Amino acid sequence: MAGFHFYHPVEVRYADIDAQRHVNNVVFFTYMETARAAYLRRLGLWDGKEFLDIGIILVKAECEYLLPIAYGTALRVGVRTEGIGTKSLTFSYSIEALEMDRTMALGKTVSVAYDYHALRSIAVPPAWRKAIEAFEQDGPSRPAGHP
Repeated sequence: MAGFHFYHPVEVRYADIDAQRHVNNVVFFTYMETARAAYLRRLGLWDGKEFLDIGIILVKAECEYLLPIAYGTALRVGVRTEGIGTKSLTFSYSIEALEMDRTMALGKTVSVAYDYHALRSIAVPPAWRKAIEAFEQDGPSRPAGHP
């Protein structure tokens, strides 16, 4: 549960639970997506208002399910940029149960820098690279939204 400078709190909704009485596998990707958007906002890379300005498009997503998550579990999702390519960004995630102090799932996504107005991939903007590298090197050690 170390190595993340950014955490986003997530509430397990009743709608997230499936017939087996735990969070459905597809919902884990929603948790990662929500945390990724919060991470981009925290770093000042997206204002959270205009979707066409988000600047990335998802090309790959994977999740390793470690433990089932029950309704009412307080979660946080750690996000970090694991790698920056010419046009791609690789993000890692840790979905953690706060009260149990346990990692429930690990994830990874690859996104490509994308211009939604021109409908084409682009190079990762230098400002993004600079902001991400500075944050990941010097980021806060406390979870976002937590004391």
